[in-house]
Parts: sequence; C-alpha cells; structure tokens
Amino acid sequence: MQELLDTLAGWTAEGAGVGRAVVVRTFGSAPRPEGAVLLVTDDGRLAGSVSGGCVEGAAAEEIWDARKTGRERVIRYGISDEQAWDVGLACGGTIDVLISPAVPAVAVDAARETKEGRGGGRAIVTPLPADAPGAAFGAHPRGTGAEPATPLVVHDDGSLEGTLGDATLDARVVEAARDALAHGVSRTIELGGRQLFIESYPVRPRLVVVGAVEVSRTLVRLARELGYETVVIDGRAAFATEARFPDVDRLIVGWPDEVADEIGLGPADAVAVLTHDVKFDEPAIVAALARGCRYVGAVGSKKTQADRRARLLEAGVTPDALARLRGPIGLDLGGRLPAETALAIMAEVVAERRSGSGRPMRELAREREAAMAAGTA
Repeated sequence: MQELLDTLAGWTAEGAGVGRAVVVRTFGSAPRPEGAVLLVTDDGRLAGSVSGGCVEGAAAEEIWDARKTGRERVIRYGISDEQAWDVGLACGGTIDVLISPAVPAVAVDAARETKEGRGGGRAIVTPLPADAPGAAFGAHPRGTGAEPATPLVVHDDGSLEGTLGDATLDARVVEAARDALAHGVSRTIELGGRQLFIESYPVRPRLVVVGAVEVSRTLVRLARELGYETVVIDGRAAFATEARFPDVDRLIVGWPDEVADEIGLGPADAVAVLTHDVKFDEPAIVAALARGCRYVGAVGSKKTQADRRARLLEAGVTPDALARLRGPIGLDLGGRLPAETALAIMAEVVAERRSGSGRPMRELAREREAAMAAGTA
C-alpha cells in the first residue's frame, strides 16, 4: 500500500471512487506475495498489482461489482505458467484475493504513518468472509461474500484496538500479528473457527553496524538498497567518516554500548559486529542481546567465537541469550572479498527477517513438488 499512497490521495482529491484487491494467501510460485495490492477507480484507472498482469482485469471487474453490492469476497485465482509467460512472468501459481468495495481507512493510516516513521509498526487484522476459500489447495466455488468486517489493529508494542470477543483469541491474534510484523510479512491465519488476514505495516527495518571497516562500506550500500535504515558506530574517528560512508543514515563516533540508548537500540534492529576488537565487540554484543535485537551477528574464527562465548558467559550473558548470537556471521557463499562478505552478511539478515532457510531455491522447489505429488501439501 505504501507505494500507492500518492496515487490514492490524488484520486481521492478528485472525488473518484476507489476499490481494492489484496492478496491474502498464495500457493506455489505465485508472482506476488501476500499483501500485494491493486487499486481500481470507478472510471477504470488501475494502480498496483496482485499478479503482475495475469488476473488484474478479472480482479478489476470484481472490484466494480463489489462497489455496486457493498460486499467483500475472497476469490481464488489459478495462474497457469502460460498465462504468466504471456505477461512477462517466469511462473504461475495460485492466489487468494480479498476484493473490497473501498480502501480501508485503517490500512491507509497505517501505511502513511509507518512510511513517515510515525506511531510505530502496526498490523491490520481483517476477518475474512465465512465463505472464503480455506488453506487447503484446490478449486473453490465463488462465494456470495459479506459486508466488510471491522478490522482490528495490533500495534508492535502489543496493544490491540478492537476485539474478537474472547480474551484468549485476542491474545493469540496479538501474538500472530506481532510475529508477522517482526518478519515484515502479511499472512492469513485460522483462529477460533474463522480466517483472519494480517496485513503488516512494520517500521522501516534498521541495520546497526559496529565497526567502520571495509566490509561495512558495502554492507551499508546493500542495506540501503533493500530499504533498511543504516547506522554505523565506531570509536575511531579516522574510520567513521562521511567520506568513507556517504550512504549511511547515521554515523556515530563512540562506544557501541554507550550509544545504545541514544539510538534507541531495540528488538526491531539487526546488529552486525565487525570490529575484530574485544573491547568494542563484546560490549556491543551484550547490549544487543540484552535489548532483544532481532539479529545479532559477529565476525571471528571458530576459535575466536569459542573464546568470546566463554567470556560472555562469565560476564553474565545467559546461555539462551548467547544462543541467539550468529557467529561466524553470515551465510556460507564461499566468497572472501570484502564485498562478498558483506553480501553473505546481508543475506543472513534478510533470511532471518523473512524466515528464510538460506537453502538453494531449487532444493525447496523439488521438495514442494514431491509434497504436492504425495498429496501432503
């Protein structure tokens, strides 16, 4: 939604009526992920995409129908490989799309405020119509839909606006929504006999790099390209310069544990410790683990890691907290150049945020195909 805000604002200022389609579930190699949005005006203008071009025309027709009836429905679209190739995509798949007669105001507010860095992350939880297709793969008849349900809003601090009518279910939906926010994904869950679509609007992810070393320079550039806010911390003023880090959002000369409060280090942050210096490394690791940072990685050989872990345990870091430390940092890509090391680190940061396995896609594809053939997926 965030990339469509300006377009939507322009249409709204004109007085145009706008409906929405959003992907709520995918099967197989679907072209767009859960949360992908298509906006359609009454006069036929389109913005965004739910499939990359395969079903936008059909979805637009459904939106126009929804605007006449005032009802929402979830429609399952199967996209053949042939259809995908016709519009320049590499693969097909199956998607469930929620068709709505209007754009939910809470989603617009969440998209705008998180884009502007205001109010923290939040998830919009929408109860789907009772006749929506379920999680089981296969064809489903088109249901009659229902009047749009009132969405719930879950903030990243765990506060909830609205209720499912049961305290236990409310607690479970908050847990599920916060997990989706933490991983920056949208998804549909089944809870209490109903399907709920969690639409995530997380705060901008942040990468905090401790050590203004050569690897850090490429790491900052990669992180910025992937939408991360970046911070570089080093106690050495000669290394932490704007000339060496022209792309960084914030450059700090100081001790990492001492500036943790200043930068608001917390659970939404990924921390990469790259200094190769005990007096910088270990205070930074302790601070990051103590504040529950989502990813904490540190450079060092196998022996360095073992010695470091022993010292951290002696310093009072718990075994459970220490188990969260990624060391040696990064995925094994086989590279040795600074830029290759930076890529390996960023790959692991992304895999952690998106719950990726870090395994080759071809292996995962073969496993999915085998599961489909066996009827277990």
